[in-house]
Amino acid sequence: MRRTYIDSSVLIAAFRGTDDLSRRAMQALEDPDRGLVISDYVKLEVIPKPTYYGSQLEVEFMQAVFDHVVENVPASSEVTSKALEMASKYDMTPMDALHIGAALVSGVDEVLTVEKPTKPICRPTEVKVTSLHSLSEYFDK
Repeated sequence: MRRTYIDSSVLIAAFRGTDDLSRRAMQALEDPDRGLVISDYVKLEVIPKPTYYGSQLEVEFMQAVFDHVVENVPASSEVTSKALEMASKYDMTPMDALHIGAALVSGVDEVLTVEKPTKPICRPTEVKVTSLHSLSEYFDK
């Protein structure tokens, strides 16, 4: 089983979207060959807004995904240290750097994102980062 860190963008696309990218996100989440890994930072990105705005369906969707993860990486100084290193090296946003830091600390096989392959989150060489934008041949069969 491939341990895959799921970036928040994948969860948001799977719930909110209606295009091919959203379909790919849902397929990735349902892939039985993937062990999903998330972090406290993913939860921070996907739970507060729908909770505040009363989108109970969205909150329930996110919770259902969380119930099936193989690992939740907690916020820690080790993750923050890795994130600082990654942000400085690859010009990432702080939250993207925290996701990559959490992925590195947990030792996943890959990070899955909806960000385009040209974005800084896709630059690290320390962990394989896969963009759903570049997987059309895999999902669009």
